[in-house]
Amino acid sequence: MAALTVRLPDEKHQRLKALAKSRGTPLNRLIDEMATLMLADFDAETRFRIRAERGAGKTERGLALLEKAARNAQ
Repeated sequence: MAALTVRLPDEKHQRLKALAKSRGTPLNRLIDEMATLMLADFDAETRFRIRAERGAGKTERGLALLEKAARNAQ
């Protein structure tokens, strides 16, 4: 496990401590959870961009597949 030093304005530090206290969690865990959420968002965006690139120029094929699926669902 690595240690990370972050410089924050005093007011922001106090607000984060209050947030952690209101959630009944240590400040370190709160920061860890925030980092986890941000990384999950980043991973989701990365996956979306990869899929979008893979599908670029294949609009007609995609629409045809959706139309076919809609017909089969009826």
